[in-house]
Amino acid sequence: MQRAFVTGATGFVGRNLIRALLANGFLVRCLVRPGSERDLQGFESIDRVPGDVLRPEGLVASVEGCAAVIHLVGIIRERPMRGVTFERLHTQATANMLDVARRAGAKRFLQMSALGTRPGARSRYHATKWQAEEAVRASGLDWTIFRPSIIFGPGDEFVSMLARMIGRLPAVPVLGDGQYRLQPIPVEQVAEGFARALRGPAGVGQTYEVGGPAAYRFVEILDAIGAAVGHPHVRKIHVPLGLVKLMTRVLGWLPLYPVSMDQIRMLEEESVTDPSRFFADFGITPEPLAEGLRRMFPGA
Repeated sequence: MQRAFVTGATGFVGRNLIRALLANGFLVRCLVRPGSERDLQGFESIDRVPGDVLRPEGLVASVEGCAAVIHLVGIIRERPMRGVTFERLHTQATANMLDVARRAGAKRFLQMSALGTRPGARSRYHATKWQAEEAVRASGLDWTIFRPSIIFGPGDEFVSMLARMIGRLPAVPVLGDGQYRLQPIPVEQVAEGFARALRGPAGVGQTYEVGGPAAYRFVEILDAIGAAVGHPHVRKIHVPLGLVKLMTRVLGWLPLYPVSMDQIRMLEEESVTDPSRFFADFGITPEPLAEGLRRMFPGA
């Protein structure tokens, strides 16, 4: 049995990836930051290694014997006062794990990136993801990069949050006109893609853009979530985007302020793609959004 080493294993995608790897016959070793061990309760058959991607000293020994490193660590928003920045968690963390993989003899490296990552990106999120991708491509390892759109499933920070708002608020706030498009994909399918990429050479040296089978306007996604949770008529309050930008420039530094300028830039760019190569190369059948939402909210 091959063993895979996973960073970011305690996160939403990471926990689902562990399940997919185990189901595909892999042994799993996870890097776990001290204090987050409880997030992997229930996974009795995995190895847990304490450590931090920003402090790679000593990790080489933990990765030795692993055929692959799967690097999931990333952030959507910075907290500079706590040292949580895109440069550190995207660029430096990836460079650290590439070095660890090479020194440990792990020849396969799978990288979680994001849809919209490209040279010259407007958002610092995408710009630092691009720097991380470039390091992966130049690593000399057998690499595969995945760029997903919005990933959803139980415990996510997108559909779950919107479902709570639909259930609790008389109307859901929408930034701007809500016509910007996203392409949500179930987390199980993303995790399965990672696992199947380790089963053969098909994905080596490839970058995959990943999304569901169709793109939806944000207001359509709200309606689909509403239908799935038993609220077929979702009332919406549209907040002018110009006003949101002004407020964000003034208040965005506050820890509890809900959005950053970087996130607004990414929203304006949309997050859509043609994911057919991802589904074809890994033999995964695309799941429509409505079906994924029904699985996510079976009792609604």
